Amino acid sequence: MTSLIEDPTQEVRSIIGEGLLHPVFQPILDFRARAYLGYEALIRGPANSPLHRPDHLFAAARQAGLARELEHACREASLRAFAHHRLPGRLFLNVTPGCLLDERLMNGETRQLLNELGIAANRVVIELTENEQITDLPGIQDALLHYRGQGFQIAIDDLGEGFANLRMWSEVQPEYVKIDKHFVHGIASDRIKYHFVRAMQDLAEICNASLVAEGIESAEDFACIRDMGISCVQGFFIAVPEAVPGRQLRPAVIDALGLQRVSISPSGAKAATALNLLRPIMPVPQEATNECVIARFEANPELDVLPVVHGDLPVGMINRHSMIDRFARPFRKELFGRKSCEQFMDHAPLIVDQHATLQELAMMLALAPKHYLFDGFIVTGNGKYLGVGSSHDLMAMITEMQISAARYANPLTQLPGNVPINEHIDRMLAANAGFVAAYIDIDNFKPYNDTYGYRRGDDVIQLLGSLICEAVDRRVDFVGHIGGDDFFVVFQSADWEQRCWEIVHRFDELVAGMVNVNEHVQSGYLAENRKGELVLQALPTLSIGAVTVQPGEYESHREVAAAASVAKKQAKKAGKGLPGERISGRVFMERRRPRSEVGFNALRPMLN
Repeated sequence: MTSLIEDPTQEVRSIIGEGLLHPVFQPILDFRARAYLGYEALIRGPANSPLHRPDHLFAAARQAGLARELEHACREASLRAFAHHRLPGRLFLNVTPGCLLDERLMNGETRQLLNELGIAANRVVIELTENEQITDLPGIQDALLHYRGQGFQIAIDDLGEGFANLRMWSEVQPEYVKIDKHFVHGIASDRIKYHFVRAMQDLAEICNASLVAEGIESAEDFACIRDMGISCVQGFFIAVPEAVPGRQLRPAVIDALGLQRVSISPSGAKAATALNLLRPIMPVPQEATNECVIARFEANPELDVLPVVHGDLPVGMINRHSMIDRFARPFRKELFGRKSCEQFMDHAPLIVDQHATLQELAMMLALAPKHYLFDGFIVTGNGKYLGVGSSHDLMAMITEMQISAARYANPLTQLPGNVPINEHIDRMLAANAGFVAAYIDIDNFKPYNDTYGYRRGDDVIQLLGSLICEAVDRRVDFVGHIGGDDFFVVFQSADWEQRCWEIVHRFDELVAGMVNVNEHVQSGYLAENRKGELVLQALPTLSIGAVTVQPGEYESHREVAAAASVAKKQAKKAGKGLPGERISGRVFMERRRPRSEVGFNALRPMLN
């Protein structure tokens, strides 16, 4: 495309000098808050120009040797537009690694511009793009340490594409990692992409980083990424880049969020959400003066924070001690008393949706800057201000839940027992959520327990508990231990059947190593019966009975448990063969519907 331009150097200089760069902003959605985390700034050249597209523009700049000048101009234009439109949340600024060492960044010029525009450094995320290879990683690390010291956060763009690699992730330790759209587009129907992203997610949890899935263009991919537990998403399904982007979610996005699966919780208490922590504090409007805010704090000594709203949308948070400390300095009241309070507010407060679970809240606070622990968080409903919540209340409720969970946990495996299992099933039914209930039982366990003793028997039970927890997706699948050698799983994973077979096969592989070597034969082990006779005992195996539960089919956990019990018996029946013949477990899927004439009548005697 640059070949169509007679003089790329002159063209690029003209675009920079005449201020013909046009920033557009694409929102980034935070699933946990159900609101925009912030916006990524993208640049466009002059309309109806060969250099309108950013790839053409930067290609011409590199050809002309003006890449750094262009990048500096883009950064300034984006910051000014972000401030002009008074956009909330964080600003993701694209920066090439080499540009981090530019004197115009290092000498404080950008920080001076931020002060001029009234943008706090903690609202800016330096997004490292991967269009050039990093040749000086130690220098980049030193530069990032410098910027972090000033309050900036770091993101790695397009993980999995270009020069991005795990070493860079390990060395840079960014707050955000953006997954390249190649791995996101079509993920709902591509298991390879699914497992790639799952691996990235596991790394992100270890590294305390938030993942941003780019390139979300369909409701199916949106739902898949959401159900995986990815923190944030970006793409045309959320919103297209615009010069003046919207602040509220599109109806299609709100509808898609409404289909969110029931969260996992070991007890009914953990069904609590941010709404349970809400404190209704009257906010102050964005136009309120600093004098007004000071007066509110002085009138109420117990008021630690004041939320700031634009209409009914939260835009900031003011900390009591920070505000009073600033105004205690000489001449501050005279200089700033009658100015807008937005000058001293935190423009990037922690905002969460009323339906956010306590686990999600705890994770957000763990990954957020430390001052959020003191300021707490703003609670919204459909993006509108409802009230605030405190970290102290959150920790108190989590502690209470942990005590409750421990009270009902199985002492051998520490997994939730009967009470939490029943409560979770009832929660699923009340939410009209579809799921699969799987009853897992160890076959031939009593002879093994009698032969090798209860301690070895406990080892087998603990092995099964560990295998189940490893095979399921603990973000959406609930694992409970009924007692003895019986386990119960409530699956929301679409590939639940594959996970069941994985449990069966892994158990078959490992249990053979839990009998004495000199007693082990191909299909079992040799042991004495009650008569003292040496006989062949079958190895412990698994029977899994599963039943699909659709909205409206069952009324209580009792019905679900009865149906799963029938399915488990069918699995046991299907697995029986000649003595010494059975060497593997079975999975049985109950396909009869409970309200059908055959299926429901078969269950009725068990329910009465």
